[in-house]
Amino acid sequence: MMKDLFYSHYTTQEIARELLGCLLVHETEQGRMSGWIVETEAYLGIRDQAAHSYGGRKTKRNEVMYRKPGTIYVYQMHTHAMLNIITQAEGVPEGILIRAIEPFEGIELMLQNRPKKGFLLTNGPGKLTEAMNITMKENGGSIFGSGLFIAEQRRRIPNEVVATPRIGIPDKGEWTHEPLRYVVANNPYVSKRFGKITENHGWKT
Repeated sequence: MMKDLFYSHYTTQEIARELLGCLLVHETEQGRMSGWIVETEAYLGIRDQAAHSYGGRKTKRNEVMYRKPGTIYVYQMHTHAMLNIITQAEGVPEGILIRAIEPFEGIELMLQNRPKKGFLLTNGPGKLTEAMNITMKENGGSIFGSGLFIAEQRRRIPNEVVATPRIGIPDKGEWTHEPLRYVVANNPYVSKRFGKITENHGWKT
């Protein structure tokens, strides 16, 4: 059960790794769109200088981070929506940014939302939300009880998971270099690709 991942005392880093290969689904009035998660970043809350909740900061924008695990946290960055999922117990503001997906269902709908063919369709956090029509309307919802969810019965297994420093985190001391970004090696939809593209896109067959 997906809920067990968020309610069984796994660390945020462990959850970020486990989400790779899970199927992110958005059911909309347009139709159903989905994609395999291929890239995530962990944000470790109060101690993490790169997290919105660093030092216990709590604002109107980030108060969603202090809610129950599985809460959807969407924020705007340069007009792009960024999709995050809260991972720890209520009051512990840690979360995971979903950075890239490999499209699976509703690709034609995604192309209507974001007319970019090939890997550029969803190889970045703002790109995937545009393609899947994920907006600020989803902010504060639950990944367990809304049209935006992770499919329980669908899963792909990466051949290799690689941890690297997060992207776009300058001047945050040791947190700039912490290996808190997780990617499916050899997958072409990873935003800053790791390894050569393979025929199976880095998945076990």
